[in-house]
Amino acid sequence: MATHQATDNSDRNTRGVTLRELAALTGGTVAATHQDVTVDSAAIGSADVQPGGLFCAVPGSRVHGATFAADSGAAAVLTDAEGAEILADADLPLLVVDDVRRWMGPVAAAVYGHPSRDLRIIGITGTSGKTTTTYLIERALMAKHSVGIIGTTGTRINGEQIPTKLTTPEAPTMQALLAQMRDRGVTHVVMEVSSHALALGRVTGIDFDVAGFTNLSQDHLDFHPTMEDYFETKAQLFLQAQAEGAELPAAVVCVDDDWGQRLAGMIADSGLQALTVGTTKQSGADWQVTDVHVTPAGRQEITVATEGEEFSYDIGLVGSFNVANSLLAISCVTQLGEDPQAAAAAIADVQVPGRMQAVDAGQPFLAVVDYAHKPGAVAAVVRTLSDYLPSPTGRIGIVLGAGGNRDHDKRPMMGEEAAKVADAVFVTDDNPRDEEPAPIRSMILDGVRKAAEAREANGEKVFYDDVPGRADAIRAAVAWARPGDAIVVAGKGHETGQEVRGEIHPFADLEELAAALEQRAGVDQQASTKIRD
Repeated sequence: MATHQATDNSDRNTRGVTLRELAALTGGTVAATHQDVTVDSAAIGSADVQPGGLFCAVPGSRVHGATFAADSGAAAVLTDAEGAEILADADLPLLVVDDVRRWMGPVAAAVYGHPSRDLRIIGITGTSGKTTTTYLIERALMAKHSVGIIGTTGTRINGEQIPTKLTTPEAPTMQALLAQMRDRGVTHVVMEVSSHALALGRVTGIDFDVAGFTNLSQDHLDFHPTMEDYFETKAQLFLQAQAEGAELPAAVVCVDDDWGQRLAGMIADSGLQALTVGTTKQSGADWQVTDVHVTPAGRQEITVATEGEEFSYDIGLVGSFNVANSLLAISCVTQLGEDPQAAAAAIADVQVPGRMQAVDAGQPFLAVVDYAHKPGAVAAVVRTLSDYLPSPTGRIGIVLGAGGNRDHDKRPMMGEEAAKVADAVFVTDDNPRDEEPAPIRSMILDGVRKAAEAREANGEKVFYDDVPGRADAIRAAVAWARPGDAIVVAGKGHETGQEVRGEIHPFADLEELAAALEQRAGVDQQASTKIRD
């Protein structure tokens, strides 16, 4: 297990690093006249280059990044042979390597003084649950430590928000963030690690102390050719360090699914024993949930057996998936020496923005917003709602869309999972991006019809509708609901914008749902007044 002692490094790397040193690190080439050129920052976007900075010129799908290097103001450029050819007539110091993405992380780490070596870092990967798990880890550590977090809901330093664009930023931005955290006295960092980040080298150059795995289900098959490739990419977080001759992080793996079981076996084959956690007896995990009791107030009281001992804790988060997320969070921080009971106490009342977040406007039914945007997550959300229906005769409604420019195959699967359980499915637009919205909805509806027909054969009725405008779909779901029902607006969670043709339009599911509930309350009040009159 990699272990690092946090230290005061406010004066670290003020001199920068020379191209000679970076060439020695990467095996790259630098012209003799440029070997002593010094850089003290790094950027992948030409507009983000600072004076004295290194521009990382990556080959793109349409144009090579080196095309923009001459106008970037960079002190030097990290590029490949193709980029060097583009810049042959430019008077720019070049560090030429075989693969810019492979070396961008280690180079940026060196430029910023290897910040991860002075931080305790936990990385969480998996298809679903990364955001909730990292959020819980952040809260568990904040009681005793100065904590940074990097993920879907943004970057924070001790709770202060720092805007970022990607779940896992590009390597130069990532290393700059880690350096900023180090220099501001942060001792512990927790981050979501997406498969894109692993495949594109965004986390190379980071020394992880702990790596955690949530689960794996279909997603991102627009990026990964197969589920096998998707899995192997996720596994890199646990095994890549060994391939590079570095120390492996402590591994914590949820083994509730076959992918987790397989990953734990691969880690064992590498010579490291993963700590396994699970919520079912069939998992055979080292830390195994033996009992879950849901209180009338909706809290979950959880008992865990840990290799001959037991401990109990409770959380305000709903759903069996949050039992797994909370257990993974607690077990990860124990790998850094934290007490499990203290960690559990710290997360007892945590709520995660846009994750099964209830909106209460006094309505006689349950209304929640959730980030579910993949088949497994949709299935988990509707199953959870069925467990939390306010009335035994209550029904479930879901507002559902799917993102454009993403995995097409998952769209009908999402619709099918929704209609397997829900009584009403309102298919609408999510972030269409560069696609026409109607065909996306049509693909979702194909899956909805498949499940609806199967249920109707058993005498069950499923209502479904194609509602193009997302706000209209939310209002339709609210109008459909009656006392004792539950509705969920799925897909966008905490997001505050809707991406259409390259533009982000203001849109927040939480706000739209609240407005629809208030509007219904006003209509109901008017109707009640007329009846009394």
